[in-house]
Amino acid sequence: MAILERTQLEDSAIQALRSQLRGPLIGPDDPEYDSVRQLYNAMIDKRPRLIARCVDVADVVTAVNFGRDQGLLVAIRGGGHNGPGLGSCDDGLVIDLSLMKGVRVDPSQRAVRVEAGCTSGDVDHATHAYGLAVPFGIVSTTGVAGLTLGGGTGYLTRKYGLTIDNLLEADVVLADGRIVTASANEHPDLFWALRGGGGNFGVVTSFLFQAHPVDMVFAGPIFWEATHAKEVMRAYRDFLPTAPEELGIFVGLKTVPPLDPFPRDHWGKRACAIIGSFNGPAEDGASLMSQLLNSLPAPIFNWMGPMPFPAMQALFDPFFPKGLQWYWKGDFVKSLPDEAIDIHIAQAANAPSDFSLMHLYPIDGAVQRVAKDATAWNTRDAKWSMVIAGIDPDPANADALKAWGRGYWNAIHPFNLEGGYVNFMMDDEAKGRVQATYGENYQCLASVKATYDSQNLFKVNHNIVPNAT
Repeated sequence: MAILERTQLEDSAIQALRSQLRGPLIGPDDPEYDSVRQLYNAMIDKRPRLIARCVDVADVVTAVNFGRDQGLLVAIRGGGHNGPGLGSCDDGLVIDLSLMKGVRVDPSQRAVRVEAGCTSGDVDHATHAYGLAVPFGIVSTTGVAGLTLGGGTGYLTRKYGLTIDNLLEADVVLADGRIVTASANEHPDLFWALRGGGGNFGVVTSFLFQAHPVDMVFAGPIFWEATHAKEVMRAYRDFLPTAPEELGIFVGLKTVPPLDPFPRDHWGKRACAIIGSFNGPAEDGASLMSQLLNSLPAPIFNWMGPMPFPAMQALFDPFFPKGLQWYWKGDFVKSLPDEAIDIHIAQAANAPSDFSLMHLYPIDGAVQRVAKDATAWNTRDAKWSMVIAGIDPDPANADALKAWGRGYWNAIHPFNLEGGYVNFMMDDEAKGRVQATYGENYQCLASVKATYDSQNLFKVNHNIVPNAT
């Protein structure tokens, strides 16, 4: 039987919770309520009954027990970057981990302990001092917890795998309030499920990651006018399988942002971009990229050059601050025929705003050397993870972003696989796609869910329903 959700709380119960937490408990009457409840995606506006801003594991246990015992809808918020706003809920309890920011690096073991409120930028700052990095995403404001639990793709993926492929263990608060460590040796079924199964199984309070030697990289964006998009996308498609795995490189259909330092003569023009990072000597990176560039027309600009890896990770942060309108659609992509390229170009030409985009992120190389049943993420035979993102600062454009994103996805989806990356799914589509995404792993996930959260306390997510027991 599912947990009964109710929102009638006695003041005495709220005061008791407040007295047991080290961190603040925020309600609608608190002056900071609106700022604390604000989501990264301003298209989504939720009003929780309570926000428990946890500062340690004991706070998390207290909040989980309170939410369960009071029959509240419970949402878990990590770094706060979740696209569909699944880090919050209406009229329930948000367990907010964003104040838990500790990072501890063990350079001798190349291991990094990361608390669940960290962003990837927090971790990059700590690891770069040792010439190390953990494979995360491409924007430094991304929350580590959500990224990891969904899989995690970025510039280091081709060489070192998904973020979950570099996860060594996780500390988890379960629905019954117990604290367990999940690893290959302890609770291996839970460890398997956490690696791609999202926030379905408990509240992860810290992660232990394997880090890798990464320091200076040859990296940056290259933009071409949209008239060259087909040539660029075909050349990228054919070049990628030959490129060494040290090169993490994706292709996108975008608009030249109407901001400095982009060339003013091209502001607002549609463009095709290749954005990459080569983990190796700059001269090797330049030589490698010349193999691709020599076959293509001259770009609008080529800003690839040597830079510290954290600088590349943060390169696009200024363009995507908290508070924009976002609408995401995603797919896994196994091949990119010319006919699909034509549809991409035609759909992208109708983008409703200067910041709307389509990206194809490679998930080949090391990703495909992991067995499909080794982790909950099982789409190990795809070549790319695609995202279509409608983005704009103006709430009045929200419907146009949704219409464009859905229309684009409907046009291109017949060329793609059935499932998609859960971190690129909006809540309005996920219910019909979760099983397709996990495929033959879904029933195993449902069994693990029944073991660790049989009452489905943790369901504000792309939910995996527990098997009946």
